[in-house]
Amino acid sequence: MVSGKVKVANKRGIHLRLAGELVKTASKFKSRVMIGRNEDFINAKSILGVAGLGAEFGTELFLNAEGDDEKEALETMIDVIHNKFYMEE
Repeated sequence: MVSGKVKVANKRGIHLRLAGELVKTASKFKSRVMIGRNEDFINAKSILGVAGLGAEFGTELFLNAEGDDEKEALETMIDVIHNKFYMEE
């Protein structure tokens, strides 16, 4: 298992559309990917879970990935969140 953390860089936080993008990204990997705030982790492949995080701008998120492609999954998820989902604000 690999772990990491990232702050939400998108000024509007992770709203429903971005939650969908994050779930789509996590779903590309075979590994189990978990995301959370504090100690409460949810499946990053669950739209309801990710949307329910309430992750606003500056929120520190913790990620775990476990499986065959865990390192790539973790790095990609952190990159997407850190780079504002590659979208203009």
